[in-house]
Amino acid sequence: MLILPAAAVLLAAVASPARAAGRVQLELLGDAYAGPTAFQEWARTLGKAGIRNVRIRAGGAVARVGIEVRGTEARPLYVVTGIVRSRDELILPPGRFRRSDVGRLARWLDELARLGPEDRREPPAAFGLTAKQFEQFRDDMSRTVGFSTNGMVRREAVKRIAERLTLPVRIESGLAAMLDGDKVAEELSGLSSGTALAYVLRPAGLCLAPRRAGGRPEYVVTKSRPGLEIWPVGWEPQKPVREVLPALYEFHSINIQNVPATRAIDTIGKRLKVPVLIDHNALARHGVDPANALVTHPRGRTTYSLVLGKILFQAGLKFEVRVDEADQPFLWISTVKPV
Repeated sequence: MLILPAAAVLLAAVASPARAAGRVQLELLGDAYAGPTAFQEWARTLGKAGIRNVRIRAGGAVARVGIEVRGTEARPLYVVTGIVRSRDELILPPGRFRRSDVGRLARWLDELARLGPEDRREPPAAFGLTAKQFEQFRDDMSRTVGFSTNGMVRREAVKRIAERLTLPVRIESGLAAMLDGDKVAEELSGLSSGTALAYVLRPAGLCLAPRRAGGRPEYVVTKSRPGLEIWPVGWEPQKPVREVLPALYEFHSINIQNVPATRAIDTIGKRLKVPVLIDHNALARHGVDPANALVTHPRGRTTYSLVLGKILFQAGLKFEVRVDEADQPFLWISTVKPV
């Protein structure tokens, strides 16, 4: 049996994860009600959990929990002060821990070593990335596609777009075949790579997720599933739509009489000089075929914004203005019913 004096003890267990950016030292002080038995129980529990650099001693003066940052910016040391209340109660900055919570405690200490105290961390962005990491992915994805995609097999389009990126694209095992046998119907040459890649993958039931594997950034092509955070087909504009696509609100003489919705959409897209992307997944789910839906708009002077809203509704569709990673606008056409 391990006997620990109440005065002080230094534990040495397994090494902390190699990915840790800093080191954590745990200083546990006993309050007036804690004794050697409590110290022994916590020492055994922490040691079995692989938590290292722990110092346990009698309290003396009134102890306060907290985190002190020492060391250098390149090699930080986080000294965590906690209080041993009893054999089954430990107070640390995040709150109270019981011995059965040692797994949660180990994860918190690991997170502290990797990311530092919460008040010093970069605010989180999407995909579990820091804002700086997210911008690295977005900047990479802002590269223009730069080649014609109309009529190209999806697998080839994905390959060509991926070749233009600086970060690697990894397709999960067995999924590449899902991109064969189908072709891209739209011209995506003027769009940025992120939006184009997400759009090409979507009809095949696939999606794109940026990740950091072993500290290295990469894009992973995986199957779409509920709850998965994925790279979107475009983004909501940060500026008012009138500033992003002012031509949408200019007045023109317009007359549309019983033409397929696809023809009307294509014509308006060319007049606005922006790409038009169709949410084929949503259309297939709700049985909407704009090629067979005839639309009409009476002759008159109006804006393309009003015209699009009216003729698309006749076909069971709606539109929104999105921007790609280079902040270039495009029209996103989906169904009026939720996906």
